[in-house]
Amino acid sequence: MNIQQRDTRRKLSFVVAPILVALVSIYGLTYGSVHISLSEIWAVFMAEGSPLHEKIVMNLRLPRVLIGLLVGACLAASGALLQGAMKNPLSDPGVIGVSAGGGLAAVVTMIIFPQYSYLLPIAAFLGAFITSIFIYLLAWDNGSSPLKIILAGVAINALLGAATSGVMVVFSDRVQAILPWLAGGLSGRSWYHLAFMAPYALIGLGLSALMIKPSNLLQLGDHTAQLLGQKVELQRLLIILLSSLLAGAAVSVAGLVGFVGLIVPHAIRLLIGDDYRYLLPLSILGGAALVVLADTVARSWFDPIELPVGILLAGLGAPFFLYLLKKRRIM
Repeated sequence: MNIQQRDTRRKLSFVVAPILVALVSIYGLTYGSVHISLSEIWAVFMAEGSPLHEKIVMNLRLPRVLIGLLVGACLAASGALLQGAMKNPLSDPGVIGVSAGGGLAAVVTMIIFPQYSYLLPIAAFLGAFITSIFIYLLAWDNGSSPLKIILAGVAINALLGAATSGVMVVFSDRVQAILPWLAGGLSGRSWYHLAFMAPYALIGLGLSALMIKPSNLLQLGDHTAQLLGQKVELQRLLIILLSSLLAGAAVSVAGLVGFVGLIVPHAIRLLIGDDYRYLLPLSILGGAALVVLADTVARSWFDPIELPVGILLAGLGAPFFLYLLKKRRIM
């Protein structure tokens, strides 16, 4: 891909991506167990629709679509930032244990302290945050290397997964209520969930713009970045912590949804290159579109069964990832 082709793709992507997000959002509002046409949705927004359509659109589908957009954006941004900090396209909140830390904290909150469920986003963020710090400290030896962080993260991921299973075994009588959350999904999500997730998600996405320059410089290698006056270790730590905030916000409402932070940034990178001025915003838009599309398909194509979106994304993401690996385009 020459420079002219790359620039053309970047310009075209910034036109197509917002349109794609709008189209999948409309798709999410119109399709489901009850099909509602665009004209009927417009009538609902104009306060002229039927009570049934108003209830379905305003109380069920609209908050679910908005949550899906935020969840996808957070997971994709988290994955893109981690891939830049680690200089490895295999990096992902789910791979290095960040999501597992947030997931364990969320499970403990929901099972053991259900009266504090309103603190779920904070608990998920703190779990992801503490996990990130712990992984970083484990990987530290007169500096940290991306490889050490990934290896430490894989080990911590397994440990936290075992701890989550242990909590579920001990409190087996309370597990049924969180099984859909463990599978990853947006079923039953409402304006309440959007209200307590949105501040964390929007703050994290806003701060991610500040990480564009450091992420680009880290692509050059630690030594080169240091010669350019960058505090490499501090920047890598800040990126990891920001990724924890983004992953924690997503985990708090969607559960353990995987592959978004791994596949979306990698696919965008293959399309338009490694420059984070383009990669990060396009990953955010791509992740948002993917989660809403997958959630709509999961709840409408398998009627009367609603398939958790995490299962569908794993079913789609794993083969795609293996295809890339087979073609040796992943490294």
